[in-house]
Parts: sequence; structure tokens; C-alpha cells
Amino acid sequence: MRKIAAVTGSRAEYGILYPVLKAIEAHPGLRLSLVVTGMHLSHEFGYTVQEIEKDGFKIEDKVDMLPSDDTLEAMAKSVGVGITGLAQTWSQLKPDIILVLGDRVEPLAAAIAGAYMNIPVAHIHGGDSPRSGLDEYARHAITKLAHIHFSATGKSAERITKMGEDEWRVHIVGSPSLDTILNETSLPADTLTEKLGISLTQPLILLVQHPVTTQVDEAPKQMRETLEAIVEIGNPTALVYPNSDAGGRSIIEVIKQYEKYPFIKTFPNLPNKEYLSLMKMAGVMVGNSSSGIIEAPSLGLPVVNIGTRQEGREWGKNVIDVGHNKQEIIKGIEKALTDNEFLVEVKKCESPYGEGKAAPKIAETLSQVEITLQLLQKKIAY
Repeated sequence: MRKIAAVTGSRAEYGILYPVLKAIEAHPGLRLSLVVTGMHLSHEFGYTVQEIEKDGFKIEDKVDMLPSDDTLEAMAKSVGVGITGLAQTWSQLKPDIILVLGDRVEPLAAAIAGAYMNIPVAHIHGGDSPRSGLDEYARHAITKLAHIHFSATGKSAERITKMGEDEWRVHIVGSPSLDTILNETSLPADTLTEKLGISLTQPLILLVQHPVTTQVDEAPKQMRETLEAIVEIGNPTALVYPNSDAGGRSIIEVIKQYEKYPFIKTFPNLPNKEYLSLMKMAGVMVGNSSSGIIEAPSLGLPVVNIGTRQEGREWGKNVIDVGHNKQEIIKGIEKALTDNEFLVEVKKCESPYGEGKAAPKIAETLSQVEITLQLLQKKIAY
């Protein structure tokens, strides 16, 4: 039985990875070894390792590598800490393949350690191009370290091969996040609103805004512009804390200043099922989360995408793109909630990220790929 060591370091990435983990567990030729790191182990960011345990997964190892403070220096140091810790984990677990997703420091550290230990690395969501500073660098660095690529779209697959990767290494599977949206039942609206203490007297705004790693000093001001727009609109708002990248803590400090408004409910973390259920019942999603780009089109959810964090990604007709400006954000939210012509287009829009069948394709490929010297010895394919 082939051992697959999957790494998860953040709540958002875990939500995307979840159906893949279940598919690996269910596959007769695979054994899942789950390694938890990053934000999951931080009480400050919701200690989401508990949610993973509630989902029934056995955790093989925990590697603490979260930056100690809100600076780029601390973020850089965390990569080194992660490489050291994950190298020890790979030495102990001896996996056949390491599976990572996305563009954060945790998968980067995991891929570096794995590649240097001659362990094949499989990468989900490579080739995307959000052009958001460090995320862009990390994603493409992981591509060059990885031996197997699971791309979400044809354009992403094309970028991977343009980076010199062999075509036989690249598998277009779609985004696993759609597997959950299209195949899992959501929580009833009344149950969810009562549990979270949210009023639905008006259309709900779901707000998630992360720092942009090349604009760290601007993060508090950017968050304030968004929240001032929310205050002026006045609709019930579910606000989920940002990730732990540099600038995240400064955003949280701004958020705390707006918790006095009764229509704003803040959450350090939401379990994936609750988060996706909120997406299904929201009137509009606001911020710069990738879930507004990848998952929201399949739900017919309008999105006001703020700033440059998702610039370069493929998105559907549900997205209204605005800058970090209060009046632009207000105008975008009003359009998302009241423009009937736009809303008709939103309900018809299709996601460029697949049909919700990525997880079984990934599991089957992991079970069938030949682990040979040819797989491990990479070279530029042109």
C-alpha cells in the first residue's frame, strides 16, 4: 500500500484539500499520513487542528512553524523552521509521495524538504497566477520542486509546461474545492444563523480580507476602507479573520475596532462546512479570498473582489473588481445586491475550475504513477 503524506497548514487550504484526503483514505491502494502545521496549531488563529480531528482524520505529526510576529523577516524565518521540522517528519514517516496544495510557506517548506530527500512531491493548484507577491513566487517554486502536477484549469497546465515541466507530469483535474460544494450537503440556514448568532433581516455580507505580502504596511488602511464601506451599507456581516501572513495581525487589530457594531459578527475561524454554508446563503462575498474566485461561481454568489491579491486568476462573471477605496467598495456591494441584470448573469455563470470530480482523479493518479528514476530526475523539457 502506497503511503501519501499530505500537508495542511491553513484553514482555507484544508477546505480545498478535504475531499482529496477523504478520497485517499477510501482508495484501496493508498494510505493517508496527514501532517498538520502552520495556522492550524495557533490559538490566535482558531486552533483549527481541532476541526481536523473532529473530521475524523488521524494526524501523524504536527510541525510548528508559524511566524512569531507580523513581519516579513519572521515569515522568511518560518520557511527555514518548517524545512527543518518537516525534514524530520519525512525521515520518520518515510512516505512514498508528499502531497501539497497551493502557494503558502507550509507547502513550500514541505516541497523543499521532500525534493532534497528524493521523495516525489505532488502539487495541487500549480500554475495558477494570482500575482500576489510572495504567493506567486512560492507557487511557481513549488512547481519546480514537484514531480507530479494536478492543475485546476487548462491555462494553469499550460503555464506549468511553459516553466519547462514534462507534459506527462501534468494532470488537469479541476479544483478539489468544487467536489465539496457540489457533492456535500450544507447546513440549514436557520440552524446556521442561530448557531453563529447572525441576523438575516437583510442580505448577508460574507467578508474575508487577507494581507497582500507586497503591501504589508498598507494592510490596516486597506481593511479600514473595507469596514467603513460595510458600516455605511449596514447589512448583517459575517467577518472571518485573515490568514497568518505578514500583515494579518495588523488587520485583526483594525477588525477589533469595528466589533462594536451589532450587525458585524467576527469569527477567528469557521469550520469548512459552516463557511461553505455561509457562502450558499450570503447575498454577496466581499474581500480578496480565493474562495470568491474559485468556489463562488458554482454557487451563483456575487463577489466584490478588492485589490490585487487575486489579479491574474481566471474568474467568472460573478466578480466585481474594485480598488481599496470605500466608495468603490460601496458601489460594488450595491451592484451585487440590487442590479438585476448582473444577478441574472451571476446565476448563469460557470466556474472555470472543473465539475467537482477532482479528488478521485487525484487519488487514482497517486496510486498509479510509477515511482522511478525518471520521475525523480527532472530536467527542463525544452
